[in-house]
Amino acid sequence: MDLDVAQVRAFVCTAEELHFGRAAATLGISQQALSKRIARLESLLRTPLFLRDGRGVSLTGAGQRFLRPARRTLEAADAAVASVTREERPLRVDVWGHLYAPTRTLAQVAGRAGTWVLGHGRDLPSVTDALLDGGVDVAFGRVHPPLRAGLTHRLVRLEPVDAVLGADHPLASEPSLRPDQLSSGVLWAPGPLDRLDFLHRFADRFGVRARTASVNLGLAHFLAGIAEDPRRFALLPADVPLPEVPGLRSVPLVDPTPLYAWSLLWRTGDGHPGLDRLTAACAAEARRSRWLEYDPARDWLPEPPPGSTAQVYPGSTPGGTRADAPAP
Repeated sequence: MDLDVAQVRAFVCTAEELHFGRAAATLGISQQALSKRIARLESLLRTPLFLRDGRGVSLTGAGQRFLRPARRTLEAADAAVASVTREERPLRVDVWGHLYAPTRTLAQVAGRAGTWVLGHGRDLPSVTDALLDGGVDVAFGRVHPPLRAGLTHRLVRLEPVDAVLGADHPLASEPSLRPDQLSSGVLWAPGPLDRLDFLHRFADRFGVRARTASVNLGLAHFLAGIAEDPRRFALLPADVPLPEVPGLRSVPLVDPTPLYAWSLLWRTGDGHPGLDRLTAACAAEARRSRWLEYDPARDWLPEPPPGSTAQVYPGSTPGGTRADAPAP
């Protein structure tokens, strides 16, 4: 059975739009031509791919199963054409963990890593789906287990975490704090802790029992909530610029210093040449800015590598090409 790439492209576009008119407009063909391509594909596969009724268009079970490999078929076809014509589409990069401003790190390597198209995923599960479905090529954020099969990641940066306190907090005047000094406070989180792996593990490790969830409406709104209760504190990577919220203090955490781990994540075996450029640019910046320093005697990671003693996180020695690294 030989698939027609034009028919597969018509299917994928319609599956993404769930509207024949919009899909036809996206492809630059008539709706009649689109319908014929999909009908021929359904005839070849001997099964309907779409349900069409008065309420709209939806995928059948067969259509849902066909979508992911169909996307990969288009990627392979596009890559084959690009290898001959030397045309290269931009690398599609997604991020998550927006309250912690992941694009701060990417901005430092952007000029050395080719052309990108930047997306804005909601969280690790949604970005993982986009990667496996072929919607994006690489993503950036905090990776934590369990990680789904078919994905590879590489540690890029370990960033110290500060405590953010209101001016009325009993510890606001301290020049630095140990994490366990926050145990009697209230951890102010930008959502339910069962979806915020780093904060959940921090609270468990350092005995913070009181935890309150906010609604994530942006960093300024989130931090304004700290002033409402002098017992509250938040955790932010040290390099995140604080908004203009009166009465906030950012206090370094020491003995140990919590580290927030940023990683690149991509589909195993992805061949986009921009991915090699991006990982190489991140590795070079990590060497220059000492992003990967880790000392188990003074630092804390939710899941430190077993038996690690080196100053640089094991598996993360920067190089010019991609390499696997242990999950932070």
